[in-house]
Amino acid sequence: MSGALQAVFQNQRSFASGKTPTVEYVVVAGGGGGGGGTAGGGGGGGGGAGGYRTATGFAVASGTPITVTVGGGGNGGGGNTGTSGSNSVFSTITSTAGGGGGTRAAGLTGGSGGGGGGGGGLRAGGTGTAGQGNDGGASPSSGDSSGGGGGASAVGVAGVGNNGGAGGAGSTAFNGTAYAGGGGAGGLSSAGAGGAGGGGNAGTSGNNGSPGTANTGGGGGGGGQGATDGAAGASGIVLIRYVDGYDAAISTTGAPTITVTGGYRIYSWTSSGSITF
Repeated sequence: MSGALQAVFQNQRSFASGKTPTVEYVVVAGGGGGGGGTAGGGGGGGGGAGGYRTATGFAVASGTPITVTVGGGGNGGGGNTGTSGSNSVFSTITSTAGGGGGTRAAGLTGGSGGGGGGGGGLRAGGTGTAGQGNDGGASPSSGDSSGGGGGASAVGVAGVGNNGGAGGAGSTAFNGTAYAGGGGAGGLSSAGAGGAGGGGNAGTSGNNGSPGTANTGGGGGGGGQGATDGAAGASGIVLIRYVDGYDAAISTTGAPTITVTGGYRIYSWTSSGSITF
């Protein structure tokens, strides 16, 4: 390449050098834990997915560290409801933690959150947060099952008879990975599958639920009918990207994964930290 052409090329790639970009973000909170099953009372509700928020054109200031908080997943319930996860944060953007799954025998409603936990004991699922997740599925009026946890893009499926409801599906981020699927609900005859995006599968009779997939914000699976445990919800994740013609960040903490691909610079945190432009 001639000197003149090389200068043109370098100028094109550094058109934004020294300037602060606007970023696209994906902020996923921790998923709720699945509800536990109880003897003679049915399976536990699926944990709600962590809230999922995304947008483009978010302005960031230079020279000041921007907080990144990655929320943890909630605990599964042993004969009781699962607990909610924890919120995730990027700058001023907060995603709400997923609600815990309910318990059939105790008549406990799934918790509200980013995605609502699946209901137990003939009750409705928890309420999802608008713009972040959907409601959990209901427990049936008869039978030993509960409802699946709400996901980022779909409600949790209601239990039917002895068959636990599936978790609601999550959403696919700019990196091609799905996040924030609801946990499946337990039952006597069949267990609900976890929603796409890291939701944990539920247990059948006598079996515990399965946890959400780490760093997806998926809800935990509910325990099957019997003295079983619901599973933990998954921890969340925070991702940002911007056009790679802009300079790299001055500094980061929390050991984010940094990639440059497809014309973008991408930062991905699985533990809390910060970024300074």
